[in-house]
Amino acid sequence: MSTETVTPRARPADAPRPASPPARGQGGPATGFLAPFAVLYLAFIIGPAVYGLIMSFFDSSLVRPGLGHFAGFGNYAEALQDRDFWSSLWHTLWFTILTTPPLIVLAFVFALLADRVGRGRWFFRLAFFAPYILPSAVIALIWMFIYTPGLGLAEAALTKIGITAPAWLGDPNWAMPSLAITTVWWTLGFNFILYLAGLQEIPRDLYEASAIDGATPWQQIRRITIPMLGRTTTLVAVLQVIASLKVFDQMYIMTSGGPNFATRSILEYVYDQGFTNFRLGYAAAVSMLFFIVVLAISAIWFSIVRRQEKEV
Repeated sequence: MSTETVTPRARPADAPRPASPPARGQGGPATGFLAPFAVLYLAFIIGPAVYGLIMSFFDSSLVRPGLGHFAGFGNYAEALQDRDFWSSLWHTLWFTILTTPPLIVLAFVFALLADRVGRGRWFFRLAFFAPYILPSAVIALIWMFIYTPGLGLAEAALTKIGITAPAWLGDPNWAMPSLAITTVWWTLGFNFILYLAGLQEIPRDLYEASAIDGATPWQQIRRITIPMLGRTTTLVAVLQVIASLKVFDQMYIMTSGGPNFATRSILEYVYDQGFTNFRLGYAAAVSMLFFIVVLAISAIWFSIVRRQEKEV
């Protein structure tokens, strides 16, 4: 009976080598560098959030030390039955609806135009991004002057073309659109930069090949640019929805929730309850309810995006 010697097959030279496990203690420096951030994150983000959740179950007051008496779900029940809570929540959602679509569409259009400029591209980048770096108080004062009746630039421009200017911040029907216009002008630059970065990642060979095949510029945008910027659009949309839901500064400075509470956002409602009416426990409960709303909207949006990615 003969025996055969089996030799192991040689592994090709270009075959990937299995990754070796990290040596023990190799992650120590990384943990050391991350430790200060983790401490600050726990101290100023997680800690206040947990304390706010605990506070929402008590009738805590700004003028009384300690948590106060245990209220259970009383603060939550009161908030859900308060018409002011629902109206401020609707104002926040309405502001989000007014600002999110133009901040996505205009940012994409302006980024597309700036990307195709031959000379002076730096100027357009600076011009669109410059308002975003200004503080909210500066933006509010600038646009309050623009909207000033009788003296504002908006009224002067409309009067020259024969249009009667509305009471921008004094009319309940125009106050929220006026704030939306201010916010679009202010924050457009951030989304503009994201889209511009995404456009620069698209290979130019795709456009050259499509031009040889006879594709028009609009067909290139519809068949190449928009699909290739799908993930960028998702990122911009998610960030914009969350940012619009957290609106506070420009509303509080320009209108203080008026006229007749027509522009009071949910965060301003929390501020009024906590620091004007001194009801910290109730304000904490409203904050937790708002957190649930934001979490639900984000979950719905991510589910829609995942379905679209699976279909593609």
